[in-house]
Amino acid sequence: MYIDCSDEGDGLHSAVGSTMSHRETEHLRVLIANERKDRLALVAPVVASLGHEVIAREIDVDDVGPVTARERPDVALVGLGESSEHALSLIEKIVQESACPVILLLHAPDPDFVKEASKRGIFAYITDAEPQDWQSSIDIVLRRFTEYHDLEGAFGRRAITERAKGILMERHSVDEVTAFEMLRDHSRAANRKLVDIASAVVDGHPLLPKGSQAPP
Repeated sequence: MYIDCSDEGDGLHSAVGSTMSHRETEHLRVLIANERKDRLALVAPVVASLGHEVIAREIDVDDVGPVTARERPDVALVGLGESSEHALSLIEKIVQESACPVILLLHAPDPDFVKEASKRGIFAYITDAEPQDWQSSIDIVLRRFTEYHDLEGAFGRRAITERAKGILMERHSVDEVTAFEMLRDHSRAANRKLVDIASAVVDGHPLLPKGSQAPP
């Protein structure tokens, strides 16, 4: 999912110091990265004017990964500077270390670069022509990012439960319904989530002899 706020406007210079029209949102901790210091200097005040905190301004590829892991930003904005490869490397390092959406910040639309950046894991892109629109774009990105991970988590939980049922079916020579009932009964008895019981079965199944019960 990509977001394009590319309508023509006065750009970053006119946005800094002006009154932003945006919906109040929670305070976000934002990492910004660009090989050009002048672009970082322009982006940071815009982020601050939206009520958010710039927790790091990174230029070097070698530094951005450790900083991301240490600071744990809510969102990362990566700009395209002089080198597309440098920007792609910044994106790759942040994606590897972060649990937040990475948004590509472009000065002008660049479909080819966006395609390459998407392969590295960006969640969206916006352009800096209309910084007053950034907040609504960030809101949408964060909402979609949360929905994506909720869905991903749901699929992951289902996969763990299915694996646990398969293990119990094989170890106890029972059918699928009975295997699920075993998980459910242990979940209720231990007052733990069913997925936690399923995870215990999956993690401990090499130690479970045939005829043993699921771990409490």
